[in-house]
Amino acid sequence: MYAMKVDENRAMRWTVVPDPAPEPDEILLEIHAAALNRADLLQRAGKYPPPPGWPEWMGLEVAGTVLAAPRGSRRKAGDRVCALLGGGGYAEKAAVPEELVLPVPEGLSMAEAASLPEAFATSYLNLVIEAGLKAGETVLIQAGASGLGIAAIQLAKAFGAKVVTTVGSEEKARVVRSLGADVVVNRRTDDLGGILDENPVDAVLDCVGGAALGRHIEKLAPGGRWVLIATLGGEFAEISLRPILKRGLRLIGSTLRSRPPEMKARILRELGERLWPKFASKELRPVIHAVMPVRRAEEAHAILERNENIGKVVLEIR
Repeated sequence: MYAMKVDENRAMRWTVVPDPAPEPDEILLEIHAAALNRADLLQRAGKYPPPPGWPEWMGLEVAGTVLAAPRGSRRKAGDRVCALLGGGGYAEKAAVPEELVLPVPEGLSMAEAASLPEAFATSYLNLVIEAGLKAGETVLIQAGASGLGIAAIQLAKAFGAKVVTTVGSEEKARVVRSLGADVVVNRRTDDLGGILDENPVDAVLDCVGGAALGRHIEKLAPGGRWVLIATLGGEFAEISLRPILKRGLRLIGSTLRSRPPEMKARILRELGERLWPKFASKELRPVIHAVMPVRRAEEAHAILERNENIGKVVLEIR
């Protein structure tokens, strides 16, 4: 089969590699589409290797058809499915543990389905499991027009929360408002700190970190939970500790990719039960910025690097 490997110059090459050999509990997928994530950019730069046992090439979420399934599996050859991977999605085939596979929601294309598993699993892990988000609470979601941000906004609204989110342009602001965001902060023109003073938040999904974390964590409502999932704004922050003590605040570091298989299986199972029916009913919807042939993967990466995308960028493999 072909897969997208990275050479010594960080260039991507569509290259022949051995076909995957599924373990007894794995499903063999023919991949039709793979969605991009910022983790792919880090992996390509040599900063975020895949967990042990996964292929060396990039790709954390895919959609396609089942080629072969374990004996007694709920899946069968020909089923349309999407899957969460530890790596290996930029390829024609993948072997995936059965518990990390979900059906393609009714009415969705392969490209749309490929955009769901990583973004919604990350949102669910960090907002529902880590932050314990409850109906009636207020949540701050950084980078609301990203693929993850759009998923998180929709998840939070589906669970009855008020959403404050940050964006970088008025075009992005219009999109997130259409998805239900209640308060939209243009990070180029608005004062996030002042808006948090007016809208104390109970939980934060933060991919930025850096100095902004230090300035704003003390503005959480009492008992607030700040979940840090990336450090796009820098690795260092100066934090005043007294508000942490007085207000009972929590700073939680979290990544999905490093979680054990049992946790990922739980997340996928609960997504299938609690959120997947909402795609068929149109209560939730994927937002796709661009679908591009896999051989244009470098152009697709550049879209993320320039922060141009509103929603997900997807590679079409067949």
